[in-house]
Amino acid sequence: MQDLIAGRFDYLCAAASTAVPQMQGNLVKAIAILTKVRSPILPNLESAHEQGLADFEAGAWFAFVLPKGTPAAIVQKLHDATVATMNTPGVRERLREVGDELVAPERRSPEYLGKFIASEIGKWAALLKVANIKAE
Repeated sequence: MQDLIAGRFDYLCAAASTAVPQMQGNLVKAIAILTKVRSPILPNLESAHEQGLADFEAGAWFAFVLPKGTPAAIVQKLHDATVATMNTPGVRERLREVGDELVAPERRSPEYLGKFIASEIGKWAALLKVANIKAE
């Protein structure tokens, strides 16, 4: 973000929690939110989907990922504690303040996460291969 503000980058895809304060300070200008729908915290910012990138979504997400074979009881205990924390008013309000949103309840299960991660790998792996992008 600092390189964008300093003019060393022409554009940047940043998480809302990083970008919103810079936008509010008129240090950067947003051109789209990279989700299918507008963000409640940025209601005047059109989504990439609205601007013609049909079915495009590249939102930031966070998850706990445990080693393969972690006992189901541990996975469930961590899941339950995380969801309970996410549902507290203080956490919900703080996330809204910084421009982040909680994932919908139907997308919070370990099973959903496993399928989602697999789909993200499939979606981005092809693009990285075509663009010849490699980890350094």
